[in-house]
Amino acid sequence: MTTTTLAVLVPLLPFLGAAAGLLLGRRVPGLVRPLAVLPTLTALLLAVLVAVRQGGGRSVDAATELTPTGSVPVELALHIDGFAALVAVLVGVVASCVQIYSTGYLREDPRYPSYAALVSLFTSAMLLVVYSGDLMVLLVGWEIMGICSYFLVGHYWETPEARAASLKAFLVTKLGDVPFLIGLFALAADTGSFRITTILAKVADGGLDHPTLIAVLLLAGVAGKSAQFPLHTWLPDAMAGPTPVSALIHAATMVAAGVYFVARLLPVFAASGAALVVLAVMAAVTMAGSALAALAQDDIKRVLAYSTIGQLGYMTGALAVGDRGAAVFHLLSHGAFKALLFLAAGVIIHAAGTNSLAAMSRMKGLRDRIPDAYWTMTVALLALAAIPPFSGFFTKEAVLGAAEHTATGHSVAPAAAGWIVLVTGLFAALLTAAYATRLWLLAFHGRGAEAPDHGRQPLAMTAVLWVLAVPSLAFGLAVGVLPDWFDGHSLAPTLTTSVLGTGLALVGALVTYGAWRHTTALAARVPMGAVAATPGGDGGVVEAEAIATHGPAYGDVASADDPADPGRLLLGPLHRHAAAGFRLDAVYATLFVRPVQAAARLVRFLDREVVDTYVRGAGTAPRWLGAAVRRAQTGNVQTYLSALLAGTVVLAVAAVLVATAGA
Repeated sequence: MTTTTLAVLVPLLPFLGAAAGLLLGRRVPGLVRPLAVLPTLTALLLAVLVAVRQGGGRSVDAATELTPTGSVPVELALHIDGFAALVAVLVGVVASCVQIYSTGYLREDPRYPSYAALVSLFTSAMLLVVYSGDLMVLLVGWEIMGICSYFLVGHYWETPEARAASLKAFLVTKLGDVPFLIGLFALAADTGSFRITTILAKVADGGLDHPTLIAVLLLAGVAGKSAQFPLHTWLPDAMAGPTPVSALIHAATMVAAGVYFVARLLPVFAASGAALVVLAVMAAVTMAGSALAALAQDDIKRVLAYSTIGQLGYMTGALAVGDRGAAVFHLLSHGAFKALLFLAAGVIIHAAGTNSLAAMSRMKGLRDRIPDAYWTMTVALLALAAIPPFSGFFTKEAVLGAAEHTATGHSVAPAAAGWIVLVTGLFAALLTAAYATRLWLLAFHGRGAEAPDHGRQPLAMTAVLWVLAVPSLAFGLAVGVLPDWFDGHSLAPTLTTSVLGTGLALVGALVTYGAWRHTTALAARVPMGAVAATPGGDGGVVEAEAIATHGPAYGDVASADDPADPGRLLLGPLHRHAAAGFRLDAVYATLFVRPVQAAARLVRFLDREVVDTYVRGAGTAPRWLGAAVRRAQTGNVQTYLSALLAGTVVLAVAAVLVATAGA
């Protein structure tokens, strides 16, 4: 079987599994889990085989024209280089782990069949984005992911919070997709093709007439999909969905799509120095703001959500300095340890019998009860904090090293972009280690109310954690091999950024630990006012109940009943604003939502009181005329003759007057 055939089967198999699951899931319940797991696992094996055959060498390209368009052709094309081959393997690994994990996590959920089918469709759409060699076909996968996220985030649709979160995710991402689509058409108009290889060849020859405009339009879609400032606000609220969905969205699908798209078309963005500076500023604001917000959250999943936003900021920062190898290297590493973090959080939810929205401040005694989650989450948090020798250290240092390289004038990207990314990246490294340490201390060493013990966690859930712990620990060892799969640039850590980055990370961790010891000592003098965690059985079912009880917004509220929270001490007066995401939703409501609502009310008033008045008048006048004529029809013949005679007399008099006037 040829490599092209294998590559076609990779996105096709999860799609067929999704279709079969939707058609047969409820009729034949015994097929639900096999249809969820087996097609995705098979797609993973085929993706690995495609990667082995591609081998980081010459890209695999194939195309067939879908239909004549009369202008720019749309082709069903494959373009598989080293980036695509490895990202497809990541998608397959995370999606397989999520499907296996979900068989235990949602085993009592009555909507599991539709959930599993949508996860398979989500996976298929992302694989289509990864392998596609035509931008219009890529756009199909891009939009299917948006639809799947709407349904999966709103899985617990009986709760208004989940419905609101799914609608917000859909609308905010679509807000970015409108200029994104315009940018794709503008790019095709400049280059005469939607084919990625043709576009890159034209860009290399200087064939772009409007590089800055095209790049900025495309960045709007990337900001929405990859949750970058200012279109990032949907991602924390998306935590209302089931935890495995969060793992899939954050690690290997939706939010990774935007970063991957820019990496795929980086020469288009590099054709405009202004666009790279815009991308660098966007990355810097995202990194710093999300790290501060993560340090103030009391909900595990919201901490991880803001963490994802910040780590994506590192990736876009690497792209802003023109190094897509460092960006995708960090994307691969982040996919492993962030999936592990979310799935471990799901085990905590399952063990505590509460949704994470019940807050870290209310957790106690979980370390001994769930040792698998404790140890694997510790590995993932160390990777997140970029502590050597864990994978996050190597990948984050690759980003910082690329920024230093650009800042010192050794890159085609603007030096200003390099300095922006470097300085903000080091600051974010300090904050990342701080909130990672805080999460670990509060979740596993907290003093909240101990939840009832719900027994041993399902093997399907705990086994997946150890599978993901391996790349979280050891993926950094690939630093010497991956340059051959990418652009050939070295990904090895540099001395300056390694010392600065690791030093700042250790300072952040130690300061947070000291603050926790201090606040814990003070809190020991005051009785804990935490409310016992919501009891329940299965994690997925309890999660829905907890959302209905508490709502998603209390992740935005500081944990007022936990005086042992070091985040409150470290952030001081900034804590309240950071906990609310710096109130960007309120700002957007003031600047955009309320004016639009006011305009809508004005339009409704004009429609009802002005337009409808004329419409009603147009119908009323003939009705009145008809009523007058109807009144004249009395049925009395004498009346009709009298009227006829009177009319005749009037006409005769008028004729005489006219004749007299003429004479």
